[in-house]
Amino acid sequence: MQKLDLRLDLRLDLRLDLSGKALLDHAITEYYDELKQAVRHRVRSQVAAGEVVHDLYVALARDPARLDGKASLRGFLLRAAVNLGIDRLRRVSFERRLFLLLDERALCVPALALPAGERGDRDKRVARLKLAIASLPPQCRTVFIAYRLGGMDKDRIAESLGIRRRMVDRHIRNAMLSCLDSVAALD
Repeated sequence: MQKLDLRLDLRLDLRLDLSGKALLDHAITEYYDELKQAVRHRVRSQVAAGEVVHDLYVALARDPARLDGKASLRGFLLRAAVNLGIDRLRRVSFERRLFLLLDERALCVPALALPAGERGDRDKRVARLKLAIASLPPQCRTVFIAYRLGGMDKDRIAESLGIRRRMVDRHIRNAMLSCLDSVAALD
């Protein structure tokens, strides 16, 4: 019990001596595992939990004065991290619904049987798409192929490559735009 009291006293003493970014650095270091655990409980992903805590740190580092006057720094950080985690879940859910809707619409477009004369045009388009995909940066190409051709989940791609989910979305978007530009150049 005395050890716990001593740690609390030490924290209070440190808090009095620290302010601004130094206080934020100390608090994130001190509560990091607890913050990740609280977020992981909500978002159900170890990688996402780490990203949320990182995003919280970045946001607070821009304006460390937001920590001033908080009765419980630990409580504030926990609540802020959980709220960021909930926001992330909502965004991921929205993006999933949006991409699902776009994929469903694409599948509803009827495939046309091309006359023999137009098959050459199709072959040119396919060759152009292959070239566009081959010219993508390596990580962008890997993400695009895993998602569009391999059917992998975006979160799984992010975990396997050790990148953020937002970066996976960005790679997919950039690859799709590159492919569209490449095919549009034929028209």
